[in-house]
Amino acid sequence: MAKEKKQNNIVRNMMIALVGGLVVGLGFMLLKQQMSEGTWNVINALLFQDITADQGFHSIGLFYIIGQLFMRGLQMAIVPLVLVSLSLAMCSISSSSKLGRIAGRTLIGFFCFYVVGACIAGIVAFAMKSAGFFNVKLPAEAVTEAATLDQFNPLATIVTAVPSNIGTAFSSNNSILAVVVVAIVLGLCMNALGDKMDPLKKVLENLSDIINLYLTFLINKVGPVAIFCLISRTFAIYGAEYLAPAAAYIVGAMLTLFVLVVTIYPIGIGLTTGLSPMKFLKKIAKVGVFGFSTNSSAACLPLNTRTCLDELGCSQEITSFVLPTGMTINMNGTTVMHMFAVTFIATASGIDITPANLITVAFLSICAAMGCPAIPIAGTTLIVTILSGMGWTSDLCMIAYALVVAINRPVEMALLPLNVIGDATVNVIVNKKENELNVNKYNA
Repeated sequence: MAKEKKQNNIVRNMMIALVGGLVVGLGFMLLKQQMSEGTWNVINALLFQDITADQGFHSIGLFYIIGQLFMRGLQMAIVPLVLVSLSLAMCSISSSSKLGRIAGRTLIGFFCFYVVGACIAGIVAFAMKSAGFFNVKLPAEAVTEAATLDQFNPLATIVTAVPSNIGTAFSSNNSILAVVVVAIVLGLCMNALGDKMDPLKKVLENLSDIINLYLTFLINKVGPVAIFCLISRTFAIYGAEYLAPAAAYIVGAMLTLFVLVVTIYPIGIGLTTGLSPMKFLKKIAKVGVFGFSTNSSAACLPLNTRTCLDELGCSQEITSFVLPTGMTINMNGTTVMHMFAVTFIATASGIDITPANLITVAFLSICAAMGCPAIPIAGTTLIVTILSGMGWTSDLCMIAYALVVAINRPVEMALLPLNVIGDATVNVIVNKKENELNVNKYNA
C-alpha cells in the first residue's frame, strides 16, 4: 500500500511539473509578444539562454542548467545500464540440453514478437509522420542544425557493432550498440563458465541495484523539477507547436499498443499451437490490467506465474525459466514505444526520418530493450540510447525528448500489458511444443 501510494505521488508530481511547465512556458511565450525586446533579453538571459552558445557568455540560464544536468545525468547511466542488465539477462540462460532447447524456442518466440511489433509500430508511426501529425515549426537556424546531421548507411551498423577497442566503446553513448555486443558476449561467457563466475555475477547484480537506485532517485526526485524547467523553456522559446504533435504521439502509441495486445498474441497462439486464442485472452487479461496499473514487469511476475500454472496448464519447470527470462529480455512493448517516440522526436527536431532509418531504429531498440530493467520509466530512459545510436543528439532532439519524458507515463503504462502478456504467450507456445501443456486445464 505504501509503495502504491509512493508511485501515485510520483505520477502526481510529474503531472504537476508538466502542467506547471506548460502554464509558465506559455505565459512567457505570451509575455514575449507584449514586452520590449530588451526586457525579454534580460529574462531570457536569466532563465532560458543556452549558456554554451556564443551569445550565452553573459547569461545565467537557470532553467537551461537544471535541464541539462538532468539530461546528462540520464545519459551518464546509459552505458552501465545496458552493460549490466543485458549481461545478467544472457547469464541467466541455462546451457543444459533440455533447457538449452527451451531457451532457443523462448528466444525465437520473443524475437518474432519483437520484429512483428516493431514492423507494425514503424508503419503506423511513419504513416502518422507522413500525414503531418508530428510536424513542428521550428526556428530556421535550428532546423538547419538538425538537418545537417551526417548521413548514415544502416548496413554500417553491422561493422560498428563489434568494437575494436572496448574502452572506446564505453567512453561514448554514440557507440551503444557496441556496448550491447560486449554485454551479450560477457553474459554468454559467464553462463558457459558456470559457478566460477558467481563472484562477477554478484558484482554485476550489486551494480545493477546501484544503477536502478540512482535512476529512481534522479527521475523521482530531480525529474519533476527538471521537467518543469525543460518544458517551460521549450514553450517559452519555441511556442505551443509541440502540443498537437505530443497529443498525436500519445494517442497513436497507446492505440497501437492496445491493438497489438489483442491481435498478435492470439494469432500467435492460434497459428503455433492450434489452441483457442479467446480462452487465452480471457484468462490472461487480468495480468495485463495488473501490468497497466503497476507499470512493472517484475511486479507482474507472481500473478503471471500463478495464471500460467493454474489456469493455462503450463508446467512448473518451463514456466520457471520462460517467465523470469521474459521479465528480463522481453520488452517488445518498449520497442513499439521507441518506434513512435524516436519518430516523433526526430520529426519535431527537423530530421526527415526515412524507412531505412526506422529499420535501424528497430534494430537498436530491440537490442537495447532486451537489456531494459523491469522497472518503471526504464524504457523511456533508453530512448536516449536509440537517439545516441542514430547520432540524433542535437539540442532540439533533447528538448523533444524532455517533452516525451514528461508526457510518457500513459504510454509506459500501456506498453506493460504487451510485455507481460507476451511472456505468457511464449510460455504457452513453448509448453505446447515440449508436449508439457495440460490442454484440459487450458480449455477449462
